[in-house]
Amino acid sequence: MARDLGGLRYELDFPLKFRKSFQRQTVFWVGTALIMGIISAIMPARTKKVRVHAQGRNGKSDEILGTGLALGALKVAATLLRPAVAKFVAKKMGDYAGDGFKRRS
Repeated sequence: MARDLGGLRYELDFPLKFRKSFQRQTVFWVGTALIMGIISAIMPARTKKVRVHAQGRNGKSDEILGTGLALGALKVAATLLRPAVAKFVAKKMGDYAGDGFKRRS
């Protein structure tokens, strides 16, 4: 019974089998990995064709255009207002830090 269990353990020890196989047939394993890598790199990617219609499904292309325009304007406004906001925050933080130092003195 113990010999049967030992044999079963050996048969189910797949990591050991892979290590021995790699040690005995290194060229085969490296060559197979190389060929599989080349095949996966050369194969064209499966791409799904997406068709975009001018008006969308419900004719809401004007809403999408308006949203895009609003987001673009918001980005420009944020870029222009960034220095003023940074100066305001720096002033408030300076005032806050200045009040803290005055209280501790």
